[in-house]
Amino acid sequence: MLIGHYTYSLVLISLLVAILASYTTLDLAGRIAVARGRARALWIGGGALSMGVGIWSMHFIGMLAFSLPIQLAYDIPLTVLSLIIAIFSSGFALWLVSHDHVPLPHILFGAVVMGLGTSAMHYTGMAAMRMLPGIDYDPALFGLSLFIGVSASAVALTIAVRLRRHTPYVRLARAGAAVIMGFAILGMHFTGMSAANFPEGSFCGATLNGLHTNGLDKLVLVTSMAVLGITLLTSVLDARLEARTAQLALSLKEANRELTQLALHDTLTGLPNRILLADRIDQAMRKVDAQGGMFALMFMDLDGFKPVNDAFGHHVGDQLLRGVAMRMRENFHRHDTLARIGGDEFVLLVELDDAEEAVSVASRQVSLVSQPFSVQEHDLQVTVSIGISLYPGNGRTQQELLMNADAAMYHAKNAGKNGYSFFDASMNTNARNQLQLLQDLRLALREGQFCLHYQPKFSAGTHQPIGAEALVRWNHPQHGLLMPDKFIGLAEKTGLIIPIGEWVLNEACRQMKRWYDSGFTDWRIAVNLSALQFSHVGLVETVADALATHGLPANCLTLEITETTAMSDADASMTVLQKLSDMHVDLSIDDFGTGYSSLMYVKRLPANELKIDRGFVRDLEHDSDDAAIVSAIVALGQALNLRIVAEGVETASQQNFLTRLGCDSLQGYLLGYPQPAERFMADIEAARRRVSEITH
Repeated sequence: MLIGHYTYSLVLISLLVAILASYTTLDLAGRIAVARGRARALWIGGGALSMGVGIWSMHFIGMLAFSLPIQLAYDIPLTVLSLIIAIFSSGFALWLVSHDHVPLPHILFGAVVMGLGTSAMHYTGMAAMRMLPGIDYDPALFGLSLFIGVSASAVALTIAVRLRRHTPYVRLARAGAAVIMGFAILGMHFTGMSAANFPEGSFCGATLNGLHTNGLDKLVLVTSMAVLGITLLTSVLDARLEARTAQLALSLKEANRELTQLALHDTLTGLPNRILLADRIDQAMRKVDAQGGMFALMFMDLDGFKPVNDAFGHHVGDQLLRGVAMRMRENFHRHDTLARIGGDEFVLLVELDDAEEAVSVASRQVSLVSQPFSVQEHDLQVTVSIGISLYPGNGRTQQELLMNADAAMYHAKNAGKNGYSFFDASMNTNARNQLQLLQDLRLALREGQFCLHYQPKFSAGTHQPIGAEALVRWNHPQHGLLMPDKFIGLAEKTGLIIPIGEWVLNEACRQMKRWYDSGFTDWRIAVNLSALQFSHVGLVETVADALATHGLPANCLTLEITETTAMSDADASMTVLQKLSDMHVDLSIDDFGTGYSSLMYVKRLPANELKIDRGFVRDLEHDSDDAAIVSAIVALGQALNLRIVAEGVETASQQNFLTRLGCDSLQGYLLGYPQPAERFMADIEAARRRVSEITH
């Protein structure tokens, strides 16, 4: 019996190749599990080649580690056949674990096929030596090698299935499993080698034209390591690429979600915006049309938000809007929709069982909003006006429903605010009229349809004219001459009061310059400033430009602001008024006594005159309280060295009373009506003669 020996360095190398082949197999199982379609087929094919070469290399290096006291060689066709068997066995194993679900019977069947295939590779490789006489195998060890092969395959398939998904520490687990599998494969191989007995006098028939062992171990080692290394590297790089792709896909998904959120929601409050609201309204209309029922659209506009925004800044205003949105959002059903459609406007879509339910919803929102908000240590209070339109009944399209709810909201505002109003068909007429008037107002500004009328002012003591108040009128092409009460409110609401006010200021300065050049150098022209004009950032520059354009001395211009406007934000008003005063523009506090002045602020205001409201003058002769108030205002003005102007003088007794009290100047219908500039001088002369006759 020939006694064989092993080169232990090659045995160790074969073990390392087995472990590397096992790890590569487990890694490939993970790649195949996540691949789809053609990519999965390519991974199975490439993996079968790599895994088969690895297992076969371990077997062949193990055989090269074995030596007999005779020359050995290996038949080329049988050696290639053993490699092919290894590749196909590996391909079957990888195909088996590629399925999403691999039950235990399939694993056992696969273990038998793979174990027998690996054993067939081994014994085919042994047959490649073409030993004469043939190799004598020990039946027990032969059977044990088959058992080890099947068992090792079962363990390998089970581990491959368990570790094919990416879980924490999966690579460490695969490395440990690869070591176990490597030893199992090596055990099967060397058990098979131990089963082989070589009779005395045997010789190798493959030495004539087979593969000789000189240097063959190095070639097989380098080749197998290269194949396994490239496969493993490709798998790792592909896994990283897939991970990055998955991360990119996740990032894109998140970005798309954020873009969708931004596209469909208001960035400040997180509420649905106009786009999403339109979709929800369409859904609600289709649901009602198909299943019956009804819903309400509630158009909600905050009352008093603009003064808060102007007084405390946009950052406080934004926080207030978020607080309002949060409070309203917490008090309706999940399937209803609250949207912010711009500024301080919100729309609530509410599914209803009956119209009466809308009353309770609207009342609750009015009550909630009216409660104070605490924003940056400020206790702020706003209210809400709500307009309600119902579907079906108040519109056939969402545009009609929104327009009608908006009209109802304006009706609620005009009725006193802090309440709600249901849509009525008559409101549409008013809304259309307002819309038409707004369009006409813009056209009037472009086409110069405005004009100024001038009401004279007279000295109370000398009865001499001392100037005029400029009052704007609108020459409407269809409606004739319109008074300010017909359009100033709309101009304030839309912001058109700013360009209209600038025109009034320039036109008044132009006319006053003409009178100044005619010798009336002691006159003053008075111009009213609206609340929006006064809070406009460009006011001081606009006044300076108007004076400079027309070459008018600043002390010929008097700017009148109401007491309420001056006191709404006293500190800010002080700054603006001081700048105007520094320019030597005259400043008058209009409608004095009707607001909520603090005498501390009145004392500090850089004003030149107080103007007594016509409401006090009207009933001077019949109301002792009005007489007392006027007397107090005159005394206050004199104490503060302010000129006192009384407006609304319509009777001689009013004129005499105000003159005796100490008013500096008077204006009213008794003294002169507002007239265009060309009739102004004639009326002044007539009024002067009339006053002279009355006083004498």
